[in-house]
Parts: sequence; structure tokens; C-alpha cells
Amino acid sequence: MSRRHLSAALAAVLAAGLITGGASASPESRRPVVGEPRTEHGCARIEKVLPELAEWPRVESRVKSKPADERRVRDLLAGMTLAEKVGQMTQPEIGAITPDEVREYGIGSVLNGGGSWPNRDKHAAPEAWLALADAYWDASKASRTGIPAIWGIDAVHGNNNVYGATVFPHNIGLGAAHDPCLIRDIGKATAEQIRATGQDWAFAPTLAVPLDDRWGRTYEGFSEDPRITRAYGYEATRGLQGNSRSRVGVLATAKHFIGDGGTTGGKDQGVNPASEAEMINVHGQGYYGALAAGAQTVMVSFNSWTNADLGIDEGKLHGSKLAVNDILKGKMGFDGLVVSDWNGIGQVAGCTNSSCPQAINAGIDVVMVPNEWKAFIANTIAQVESGEIPLARIDDAVTRILRVKLRSGVLDGEKPSRRDHAGSADALEARKLAREAVRKSQVLLKNDRRVLPLSPRSKVLVVGKSADSMQNQTGGWTLTWQGTGNTNADFPHGTTVLGGLKEALGERNVVFSETGDVDPAGFDAVIAVIGETPYAEGVGDIGKRSLEAAKLYPNDLAVLDKVSGKGTPVVTVYVSGRPLHVNKELNRSDAFVAAWLPGTEGGGVADLLVRGRHTYPGYTGELSFSWPRSACQTPLDAGDDPLFKPGYGLRSHQTGNVGRLDETSPEFGCSGSGGGGTATEDLELHVRTDVAPYRSYIGSPDNWGGTELGPDGEAAHSSITVVPADVNVQGDAMKTTWTGTGPGQVYVQDPAGGSDLRGYLNADAALVFDVIVHQAPAARTVVSTHCQYPCFAEVNATTVFTGLPTGVKSTVKIPISCFAQGGLDLENVNTPFLVYTEGAFQASFANVRWVPKAAADPDAKTCAELT
Repeated sequence: MSRRHLSAALAAVLAAGLITGGASASPESRRPVVGEPRTEHGCARIEKVLPELAEWPRVESRVKSKPADERRVRDLLAGMTLAEKVGQMTQPEIGAITPDEVREYGIGSVLNGGGSWPNRDKHAAPEAWLALADAYWDASKASRTGIPAIWGIDAVHGNNNVYGATVFPHNIGLGAAHDPCLIRDIGKATAEQIRATGQDWAFAPTLAVPLDDRWGRTYEGFSEDPRITRAYGYEATRGLQGNSRSRVGVLATAKHFIGDGGTTGGKDQGVNPASEAEMINVHGQGYYGALAAGAQTVMVSFNSWTNADLGIDEGKLHGSKLAVNDILKGKMGFDGLVVSDWNGIGQVAGCTNSSCPQAINAGIDVVMVPNEWKAFIANTIAQVESGEIPLARIDDAVTRILRVKLRSGVLDGEKPSRRDHAGSADALEARKLAREAVRKSQVLLKNDRRVLPLSPRSKVLVVGKSADSMQNQTGGWTLTWQGTGNTNADFPHGTTVLGGLKEALGERNVVFSETGDVDPAGFDAVIAVIGETPYAEGVGDIGKRSLEAAKLYPNDLAVLDKVSGKGTPVVTVYVSGRPLHVNKELNRSDAFVAAWLPGTEGGGVADLLVRGRHTYPGYTGELSFSWPRSACQTPLDAGDDPLFKPGYGLRSHQTGNVGRLDETSPEFGCSGSGGGGTATEDLELHVRTDVAPYRSYIGSPDNWGGTELGPDGEAAHSSITVVPADVNVQGDAMKTTWTGTGPGQVYVQDPAGGSDLRGYLNADAALVFDVIVHQAPAARTVVSTHCQYPCFAEVNATTVFTGLPTGVKSTVKIPISCFAQGGLDLENVNTPFLVYTEGAFQASFANVRWVPKAAADPDAKTCAELT
């Protein structure tokens, strides 16, 4: 839904029964009330129009408390010590806490992050997961209170952390299915998968309404249209939790509250400048659906809510009493528990990862402190004893936690290994349902001369990096946090698109060449499976780069160029987590399918490419996002003249009329920062991850040519190593260790060559990076920039690093003019950041960029300080 299209006739909605509101004199009684939705085919209906609400509605949850339950919760609370209460509010990561510590500290819940498994075993069997779940449960039952701990897991498209589990399409694909009943069924299947491995709590569904496709979490949103998000939020919750009005199954989490999809520039964890009306009518809609379905937990978002022009200054929502306490718990009437995100409290001004009275006072009940949980417990107890946190706030938090545990059946239930579906390999698999979801989510964008569907007797040439890649088709949040580092062998029950085509056409009729180095003559069609590679959260942010796929993934266009225009029809299957500017790819394709991130059942893609004797129809998917017409067309909605509007999607018998598309694109991305003008936007080099076209390397006598950091963010030589670390957010830094046994360097470079960055000198820019010095340098240390070695310039940064405090974050700003004075050719810069030393040194580098005007900041270094 467009921001400009939020108006609707409230009277018509009242008549339709979507919300209720009386004429009482009481302001509270006049507040609009959202209840259970109207249904269609037994599931929540995607309404044609949603009401424009003038204020936050009260949400009537289908899950109700019983007086006896509330008395029991009060009795439990009355017998608890302060330390036991704070223990219930604390959520460590499984890699950082033992079962015995769960017992000792009375811990209320644990979590496992993406890429965290029992015994650090990626292929851990259900029995290993259950054994750890039982160990935590037994330990908590052995504590003085005997209150069981619960385990939360990022089961965002199936139980995607678990080896052997069926992985469903990511939410962006499910949004294209326009089928709330499918969402309910997937939620139910996911709950069974979770029970198979012993968890209690799914950190899903994501209810973001993504408004800028540059956001790295776009694929976690169902749609830019809040009508879809609202209906889906209801059914996703109902699927996970079941239909009971007093006891729920696997706990659902409505996340991330609120506005994570509306940040400026699509920056993850950035600033949402929305008006309150937009928060209510756009970003709030998914929560109205999920809370009406009885969602028992809500996770707070990393983003800020700030708009100086509108007088909004909530800052980070983890510290916003207005958002969490006054709106969510007060106006909306949510009586479940509110959980923070991973170290989210540490981003609140004045807080750290282990101490944040403001976040608890704002209304957060369970605090996700993966590693620093002991310090958090000690700090929080002291803050209550000093009066900084009222005891009444602690009691409210623990009341909510106990209420949710009671409603979920945990307080009176059996240990995880004795529950339904525990250890069941069958419960982990839902291949039929997943394949159906893949078929329903595919969107046919182009079909010239009705190339699709292909005859089942066709002989095809299959090309492209994603044709036989389970990693690419499952995407982020799959086995690992980023979805990287996986191979086909990690998915023993899955099928790639290539495998599905071999099933449909027979192995003899399918020839595969990933690079396209086979003459397409003699084939009935070429099927090119290309698109994005995995990412999660901010790692997937595009930033100031354009949405042009050909620049983000140039090898894909090279493959298409090899096979197109040769007389054989080209069918492109595009695997991606967002709409991208693919005009060049569309022009080289006779048919084009948006396949999104289909999960483990690539056979569902092949089902629609090939005509068969099946009972299901052909292509039925319709876009739930606008598709860009030009490379810098973002933010984008249906009112901005997209190439394809939401709701677009050809049927198998249709041809469409795409025509020849404009292929022009900006030379320097969407910031206009290149050349001899004046730069106005940051040049991001390594922000949570490498920012294309730049890549990170280490160099030493072992290999001065450079060893690129692997997909796990690691690289090692004898004198220098790099591993991921946290500086600002999870895994955003390159923790670099020089052993002192020889020289070494860590650097960021464009492997394709140099760029004209004179605009940054003209803008009085600085090289800016965040750093935590763990061990000060023992020898001369330099920071340099290169214009393709041996052309380079360096500054002496030894005193910079030795002068920084150890163990805490600092920000360093080095004027670009210092490098220019040193002889840097700014018209041909290929290495804009390099740190070199010959002695022992350890530091974590993050958020590396060139920032216009930063050289004039008071804390910027002077060139004289760097000689």
C-alpha cells in the first residue's frame, strides 16, 4: 500500500465488522477495537481496504486469561527472590551457558542464534537437540522455584537451523501466493518441526512492511502492502500456536516492533521517520493480525523512530517507553511478554550490552543477552536495589513471563523429549507442503511467444550459478546466520532446480553448464537460473548502490550474454530476496520467472516450467511488491510507476507485453559521488560485510597477493588472522590479530581496478572507521590507501592506535587530504583502506567508509598528527 493511498472510509469498515467502536463518552471506549478477521475459505481474508485509523486500536486477543491462571501466577511471583525474578528475565545463548548455570541462576529462557547448534555440530540430529533441551529443562526444574526454562529459535522459514528439516520459501515468496491458508499450514508444520527438536518458542513471524528494497531484510517481509501482512500475521500465529483460546502450542513472536521496514535508505537498524499515523496504518497492521490471533510474545525492533520535523524523538525503540509500554501494552492491550533482540539494549544511548535500566523501564520483559548475561543479572539486581528500576516493573515483567509459560503449557508440561513429535524425522519433513508453497509463490513476469510451459519432451540446456545450489535457493537464515558456507550435502532431503528439471524431463534431456559455455544450438530451450547469493540482516543492505542486478551480480549477465540471441529461447529463473532492476536480464530472456528464495524444494520451480499431467494449475503467483523500472527507483510503491505493480503475474497461457526495456543506469550508483564533482554520500567499504565492489583481504609474506576473507569472515596466514567480531552489532567487525612473527596487512580492495574518487577530496572527506583496540601495536603501524600498487599513500597511525582506550569502541577519522598530500592518485583508487604493521597488534575494525565533510569534524585527526 502506498503511503499516499492510506485513506479509507471508516464507516464502511465499521459496517463490514473489521473494527468496532462505540459512541461512549469514555475516550477508552471510543478507541477502535481490532478483533478476529473476517474469513474466506476458513482463513483470514485479505481485505480490499483497511480502515484509516486515527489512533492506536485496542486489539482483542483470541487467547484469554482465566482468573485461576492469574492467581497461580501471583502465587508463584510472591515466592520468588529478586535474583530469581531477574533470572527469569535473562536470555543467554546456548553456546554461552551450561545447564548447570541455568539451574544456578534460575534462567527463564535460552536461545540459539543462526549457526548455533548443539555441540557446535551443524549436522546435529534431532536426538542431540532434544538432549540439550532436556538438560536445560531438567536443570531449571531442579532450581529452587522449579520454573521450567523455555528455548527460543529463529525458525523463520521452517525450522531452518536444523539439519534435515524441510525449509519453506522465504516470506517474500509466500506473499506472492496471496494465500493465508497456506501460511497457516506452514506455521503448523513449522511448529511440528520445532517440537521434533525440543524448542518452545519461534522467533517468527516477521511483520515488517518493507518500503525500500535496498533493505537487507526485504525478503523477511510478506509484502509492501499491509493488507497482506495483517492477514498473514494472523494465520502465521494461528498455525504456530494452534486454535486453543487458553493454551497455545509453540510460542509465536510478532516482530520487530515497530517500523523496521520503513527506515531511511533501507538501512538495517536505521531510522524510521514515519509519522504516528503511518506507524498506525502501515507498520502496525501485521501486529493487529498477530495479536488478534493470540501471539504471546513481541520482539522489539533495532530501528529508531525519529522525525525532528514532527517532534518525534523516540530514538532506539529498545529504550522507547512510548512504543513498548504506552502503545503496545497500554493502548493495544498486549498482555504477553516483550523480548529484546540480540544485544539490542546495548544500542540504547547510555546503555551497554549488559546494562540498560532504560530498556527495562520502557517495558522489555525478557532481555536477549547472548554472552554477557552474568554481568546483566548483577547490574540489573543492583539497579533495582538502588531504585533505578522499580521493583514493580520487575514484577510486571515476571508476571508476563509466567503467564506466557502457563498458557504455553510449559509450567505443567513434560520435558521436551516426551512431547508430541519429539525426535520425529517425519515431523522435520514437510516436502509436499513446501513444494506446493514453491509453486504458488512463483511469479511469471514475461512469456514471449508462450515459451512456457515447456513440453515434457524438451531437451534443455541449464546454466547459471543457482541452478544446482541449495545455498542460493534457500538464502539467509538457513543452517547458518547468513545462509553462507552451505553445500548441497547439507540438505540431504532437498532438491535443486536442476534436480527438479531432471525429474520432469529425464536426465538425458538436461545438460548443465554453470558458466554457459555450451552452444545452445540443438536445444529446445535454455534455462538460466541466476540471481542473488545469501545474506541476512544488514549484510544484505545495498546502501547507496543502485538496484541494478547487472552491477550487483555481473557474472549473471555474462552467462546470459553467452546463450541469448542464438536462436534458442532463453527462460530465466531469477532467485532473489527482493525485486531488482533486471531490465538487461529481461531483454535477454524470452521468459522470466521471479522464483524468490524457494527453500529446499526446487522441484516446485520445475513443476511450472514443464507442462505435465498434474492437478495443480500453472503460474498463479502475483507480486506482493512493486518491481523497479529504473536502477535508482527506491523507495517504490504502486503509485511510483513501477515496471510491474503489485498484483502483476502472468498465467501460463499469457504472453504479456514487456517489450524492449531501457538499459541505462547510473555510473556511480545512486549517490552521484564519483568523478571530479563533490561527493555527497558515504562511500561504504565494509559495513557489517564487504560492500560491493569492495572485498576484504589479508596479506603477508605467505601471500602478498592477498587472501580474501571467506564466507565465514575468516582468513589466516602465519603472521595475521581475521575472524568476525562485534563492535556495533552482531558480527560486524574484522577482528585482526598480528602475531608479531612477521609483517601483515588487512585491507579492502576493488578487485576490478581503480575508481575516480576525486569527489571525496573535493568534499573534505575522511576515512572513517570504528575500532576496538584489544592489544596496542608493538611496532610502527600505518593506514594507507592505494591507487593500484606501487601507487599508494600512507599515514603513521601508531600513536592513533596506542592512544585509544583498550577494549572499548572508538571512531577514527583520517582526512583524505592527508593521503592526497602523500601522493595518492584519487582518480584511480582501488584500495581505499589498509592497515599494516610488523609487530604484535590486535584490533577489531568495523563500519569502514569515506565520509564527506568528516575531515572538518572536531575529532578528526590532522595530517600533522599522522607523520
